[in-house]
Amino acid sequence: MNAMLEKRSIAMPGAVQYGCCRLCGASLSKTFVNLGMSPLCESFLPASEIDKMEPYFPLHALVCEQCFLVQVREYVQPDHIFSEYAYFSSYSDSWVEHARQYCEMVVGRFGLGAGSEVFEIASNDGYLLQHLLPFGVSVLGIEPAANVAEAARRKNVPTLVEFFGSALARRLVSEGRRADLIIGNNVLAQVPDLNDFTAGMSVLLAPAGVITLEFPHLERLMVENQFDTIYHEHFSYFSLLTIDWLARRHRLRIFDVEQLATHGGSLRVYLCHDESRHGTSSRVDELLAHERKIGFENIESYTQFATKVHRTKRQLLSFLVECKEKGARICGYGAPGKGNTLLNYCGIGTDFLEFTVDRNPYKHGRYTPGMHIPIYPVSAIDEFQPDFLLILPWNLKSEIVKQMRHVGSWGCKMIVPIPDVEVINPRDIET
Repeated sequence: MNAMLEKRSIAMPGAVQYGCCRLCGASLSKTFVNLGMSPLCESFLPASEIDKMEPYFPLHALVCEQCFLVQVREYVQPDHIFSEYAYFSSYSDSWVEHARQYCEMVVGRFGLGAGSEVFEIASNDGYLLQHLLPFGVSVLGIEPAANVAEAARRKNVPTLVEFFGSALARRLVSEGRRADLIIGNNVLAQVPDLNDFTAGMSVLLAPAGVITLEFPHLERLMVENQFDTIYHEHFSYFSLLTIDWLARRHRLRIFDVEQLATHGGSLRVYLCHDESRHGTSSRVDELLAHERKIGFENIESYTQFATKVHRTKRQLLSFLVECKEKGARICGYGAPGKGNTLLNYCGIGTDFLEFTVDRNPYKHGRYTPGMHIPIYPVSAIDEFQPDFLLILPWNLKSEIVKQMRHVGSWGCKMIVPIPDVEVINPRDIET
């Protein structure tokens, strides 16, 4: 009997190694969440390409057991992803307003004006730097996507079409330029070489200068089940603890932090040279202590996340199947990168969504990667009059519900998929 059992026993393999952590270099073996195979989420296809082979890559998020950085391996070089980009920041009114308020704040807080030099990394279409021009501040955008940089130049925002790193920083310094302020909004996640990028910021930063970085907070991603913000164009996902680890490696110091509502819950961190005179706010130590308390230095806190993701997939598909069985017509609203992670992971194609719409003309007439859902102008919603709208950029839920409140006139309801399925009746929203 024992011999039979021995023959039937299966030798369990050891932990699979997935390369090294891009922050600290430790070996990676722990899964945060595995979303299967997925195409690049910002690679919207013209009609001529939907019958061609489309590349898919593992969308497998890992967590480092040493520095606790959550990360996706680099399967595609950044110059392939970002040389031409489909995302234009100016198509979100709330995000442009967020940028305007930020500019007014930093001008007042840090005394920026004529003679100050401000650099924005991944400056997109000039949505932010345009607000500093009236203050007489010297600005320079650094943006690798030529099509997006051209839109910034039309706003009179000077823009370099390059990737930022230590080599570019040294070149700018050799030209006599140093930064009183470096801005990096939602760029750090898109950097495969975090150490070279941060070293570059340290080189470019003037002795008393300030760096502000905004990025989605890993705590909010986990608590609110924002798994669709994981995609190949986002290499890393940050807690304040990992930012502190990164800063210390490059003799930088976090001297303040703010918790923001943007992008489902973000952090804005303020960095300076380690020896700078900027005083450290109590908010820094308080948030670091909070993250330790909720287990951000405990690997088990990360490996439990996948269970929530699997449950949300089942819940959303069950709801959509029930709607379609009743004959409902469903369309999408928005074609964001996060929406394509959701659509591909859940297998939601044109059998569920007739089409989706977007305010960005660049995407009109194209198809979503993987699921090949056609993208139309927003006016298509009024023409088609669906029964449900699936809001894919759920982080802009409030803005979209207000913009599209009129769809309630024919009985249309809105579906918000994250963190759990929520159905909104626009007629219940106060004007």
